[in-house]
Amino acid sequence: MAGRVKQTRTKTMIKFTGKTGLPRTTASLCPECGKVIKAVLKEKEGKVLMEKTCPDHGFFWDLISSSVDIYLRMEDYAHDGVGLENPYFTESARCPVTCGMCTLHKSHTSLALMDLTNRCNLKCPVCFANANAAGYIYEPSTEQLQFMMQSLRDQKPVPTVAIQFSGGEPTLSPHFLWAANKAHEMGFTQIQVATNGIRLANDPDFASQCVEHHLHTVYLQFDGLDDEIYKRVRGVPMLDIKKRAIENARNARSPSWAPEGSPRRPLSVMLVPTLVGGFNDHQVAPILEFAIDNLDTVRGINYQPVALTARIPDEDRHAMRYTQSDLVIELTNSGYFEKTDFFPVPSVAPISQLVSIIHGTPKLTMTAHPGCGVATFAFVRDRKVVPLARFMDINGFFESVEDLIEKFEDARFQRLRTTMSAAKMRSQMAKFFDFDHAPEGMTEKNVLRLVTNLFTEGNKAALSDFTWNTLYVGSMHFQDSYNYDIERLKRCVIHYTSPDGRIIPFCSYNSGPIYREEVEQKFSVPIAEWKENKRAAKTVTRLEVMGTEGEVITDAQAYIEASKSVQI
Repeated sequence: MAGRVKQTRTKTMIKFTGKTGLPRTTASLCPECGKVIKAVLKEKEGKVLMEKTCPDHGFFWDLISSSVDIYLRMEDYAHDGVGLENPYFTESARCPVTCGMCTLHKSHTSLALMDLTNRCNLKCPVCFANANAAGYIYEPSTEQLQFMMQSLRDQKPVPTVAIQFSGGEPTLSPHFLWAANKAHEMGFTQIQVATNGIRLANDPDFASQCVEHHLHTVYLQFDGLDDEIYKRVRGVPMLDIKKRAIENARNARSPSWAPEGSPRRPLSVMLVPTLVGGFNDHQVAPILEFAIDNLDTVRGINYQPVALTARIPDEDRHAMRYTQSDLVIELTNSGYFEKTDFFPVPSVAPISQLVSIIHGTPKLTMTAHPGCGVATFAFVRDRKVVPLARFMDINGFFESVEDLIEKFEDARFQRLRTTMSAAKMRSQMAKFFDFDHAPEGMTEKNVLRLVTNLFTEGNKAALSDFTWNTLYVGSMHFQDSYNYDIERLKRCVIHYTSPDGRIIPFCSYNSGPIYREEVEQKFSVPIAEWKENKRAAKTVTRLEVMGTEGEVITDAQAYIEASKSVQI
């Protein structure tokens, strides 16, 4: 268009380039041999199915969504990213054979996962990422960890700002607190850990140590409120562990570096239930109720429909399959939400694009595939839940944001971009709110301040103010070889980092090609050799070698005893 000048240095989002609607074709994988094969997504009896045929292993089908209406609505909010300016692989034949990142990938990293160890203090029957099962120890050195973090911070156009330490059980790593502190030093603004909660529950001071070392959020494995679930999935009863972990997070001390007089905040907790159809899907509403009751510490729930990564008989697999639309329907049935309260991850991409333009620098932009995740925010007062969509015209708001993007990218509107103030932004935003239906005590002034600060300040403090006043309820459905869609993989925003500098999408690291096996074997040592190195170095504790002999300690007193030094 004549007169239009694109601000390429702040461009983080473009129009969605993938196929939408049904039926449509895509590329998938054969669950048996891993070969890339053609797949068809189609509607059948109000559901969305994937059908595919491998020339060597025959026909496969799987459920993608139990509601075609919910599935297609999410596509209305699709946006693509602009890829990386500095990919690891500069030439890519096809996906997913050169993950690292490559030129075919369309999204930068929204959340980086970094495995600190593959040792674990549980023996979950379904786990694929522990030393007992693998027979070797993967535990990067501090030098390797710093290199991996630097690879993330060097990403262009957007340096990675959010990192989550994972495993195994990352709190077993001798480098865990060091890594959290180093991430802060290197400029990560959201530092998380994915944990089963055992150390957090059994070491009362550990939560305070985490805060002192700049950890922000605990992603707590939380499969329900029934110990029978934990016995079957985790091998031992765990509910008391979960509650004690949350209580210790609640009581974490303010860090020594906090400004004098600043209010003490708990160590933030996000509940992470893995949902299996016919097993614990009845726990969706009870988990939500639990989060509401613990809102001072539990800031949200990230439900994860199970990824069926093992070979499973068809009948069992179809019974276990649980989709995001199943979750939305279950949450709607809880009485707290409506289907239209939920939006896909990329729906917020235009907000990030506008913030990037206003501030003249590329910002984190979540351009995941619309089939990857859904979420909503709700205000909670006295157990009354009011989703944001009940008093905000979110669709109108998104349309307005996209209109502003078009104006700001037009050279004729340069002055408008540079003179946009908080007051002007609040005036723009006010028309999208119906304060007669806002939560009690939530004034027009407060709401507009929270929302507009996201644009005008564009920093972590503004986002933190918003999220601390709301409950996040969302989902991320990672893929397995049965429902694999390579168009989703190309837009993945959750990535693993490896000691050789590669940054690999979650759904090719843990399923499909399973790069995890290659990375861990390349940078690991046999358990016997690892123990010999420990033995030569010093006297260690039982905790420091846990995860090598299948030992599980959940009792608090036993945990204290295990922290004492022993000779191995």
